[in-house]
Amino acid sequence: MELLAACGSLAVTLGLVVTRPRFGAVVRVGPTPAAAIGVLLMLATGVVAFADVGAVATILARPLLAVIALMVTTAVAQRIGLLDCLAALLFARTSGSASRLFTGVFVLSALTAAALNNDAAVLLLTPAVVALVRGRYPGRPDLVMAFAFAVFMAAGVAPLVLSNPMNLIFAAYAGIDFNAYAVRMVPIWLAGGVVAAWTLHRIFHEALMSAPVLKPAPPAPPLDAIQVRMLALMLAVLGACPIVSYLGGPVWIVAVVGAALALVLVARPGGAPVWSTLRHGIAWDIVAFLVLVSVLGVGMRNAGLVARLSALYAGDSLMTVGLTSALGSAVLNNHPMSIANMLALHDAGSARLALAALVGGDLGPRLLPMGSLAGLLWLEKLRQAGVEVPLGRFVLIGIALTAPALLLSLAMLRCF
Repeated sequence: MELLAACGSLAVTLGLVVTRPRFGAVVRVGPTPAAAIGVLLMLATGVVAFADVGAVATILARPLLAVIALMVTTAVAQRIGLLDCLAALLFARTSGSASRLFTGVFVLSALTAAALNNDAAVLLLTPAVVALVRGRYPGRPDLVMAFAFAVFMAAGVAPLVLSNPMNLIFAAYAGIDFNAYAVRMVPIWLAGGVVAAWTLHRIFHEALMSAPVLKPAPPAPPLDAIQVRMLALMLAVLGACPIVSYLGGPVWIVAVVGAALALVLVARPGGAPVWSTLRHGIAWDIVAFLVLVSVLGVGMRNAGLVARLSALYAGDSLMTVGLTSALGSAVLNNHPMSIANMLALHDAGSARLALAALVGGDLGPRLLPMGSLAGLLWLEKLRQAGVEVPLGRFVLIGIALTAPALLLSLAMLRCF
């Protein structure tokens, strides 16, 4: 009975996330309310208890502080125009070539996702890139589609634990520190990024080659003083993480200190009020979503689904864990799948198996748009811009990118 109730609650949640039904003229069910409905159904059917909710909150407290700190840092960088200026500097070097601009967009999105997180990359870059391409190539919706995919698909395997909220939570639970994670995942991120960029270039080759060569854009203005300081602060935070990890300290403290210093920076005389930055910069709905899907994962454990997953992983096969995680993330969404993996691998004691699960969880959402919160946010930003992505095209492009990158990533993980 519990298994049926858990599966039903999860099915209702995923159905609401995908269809996003509208009630009245303005109320639409988003991912967070959908997850809340799923949790309420599990509570009502006894699959989870309020004690489970408290346990989840305790486990997630410190990782979520790091997630919130990264949101604050991202908000400050956006408010002072740092990301816009970096994008302008990068795009000014494309010399009017659509192919070079495409590579520049891919690189910028990959770096933004690595330094901040994939949700931030999608939210910040999707509308900006769509507007840029429409301005440079009016009447070319095929190019708009190509560049939109470059933004989303560039965020592959998270190279740092800070690069993906769920990876941060999973790694903290599994006891994988910043350095142990980065040593294994940075090379995989680089290799997967090269494969994805090359594949996307081949898929959109005709559209990119048929684009007219434009006059080079005028030189972008240099960064101003506050932008330089903010960039230096972000680099210092990233540089401090491996040092603190090596000394045995918690990385979440580095993220929190970095966010506090960023707020001090933006609150300079004549700058933005701190409260305004916090109010608009922290996506509390995403924070709530992370907590709620974690409760859904506990419900899957209570219903016996996690035990079945543990039995499947008993062979200690990286390929089995990675492929199962990728497919499960695509169908169930990578957040509940990551929580299920986290619980299923808790007693395995293998960092490689945990990393294989994270590789699958990072790449699997490329297969179906409902596979990640970033994918849902990306589609919503494109809808707001009047761009519709056919499901069939998303799946075909996702398979073409995910299959080689996933197999390569898992093969490389064997070597580390």
